[in-house]
Amino acid sequence: MSLRLLEPCRFEETVKRSRFLAHAAPVATEADTLAFFDAVADPGASHNCWAWRLDGRHRSSDDGEPGGTAGRPILAVLEGRDLDGVMVVVTRYYGGINLGVGGLVRAYGGAAAKCLDRGRTERRERRLRCELVADFDQAGTVHLLLERHGARKHGERYGEKGLVLDIDVPQQAVEALRTELGNASRGAAKLWISR
Repeated sequence: MSLRLLEPCRFEETVKRSRFLAHAAPVATEADTLAFFDAVADPGASHNCWAWRLDGRHRSSDDGEPGGTAGRPILAVLEGRDLDGVMVVVTRYYGGINLGVGGLVRAYGGAAAKCLDRGRTERRERRLRCELVADFDQAGTVHLLLERHGARKHGERYGEKGLVLDIDVPQQAVEALRTELGNASRGAAKLWISR
């Protein structure tokens, strides 16, 4: 299980005359990350550095700061708190004093952490997107097992191989579901993790 941020939050501080403004928000898609960045980044600022984690994937940007001094420290805060489905943008307005590598790492990571401290979070069950293929005559059993293991159906179609379901399953239930499907169908039903 990971944590998710429930609502946007903001934090601002000045470090050696540079102003750091951090914004964080929940995101559900990569399109959400782009929209959030566009909404909070200031084109007139010295740097708009960011990081996000989403469904186990992650990205970050130093936006012109020395490599590894901005985006990576922000991402490290997200990883350290096991936050998923979250983006943080830290905007820096240069104040005329160089902070050095260590100072930048502390300033960007610290602004991200203090911003997230202001947000409300909750535990989020990690789910895996899967594809399930079963014979037509197993449909009733398959649907009962999906319900028993907390799977959610996103799509259903009928193909040459039989019933094909697009589902997501709690990560901790995938192997048990796979085993029960195999037992109930004498190995005919197959479950693959698609992403």
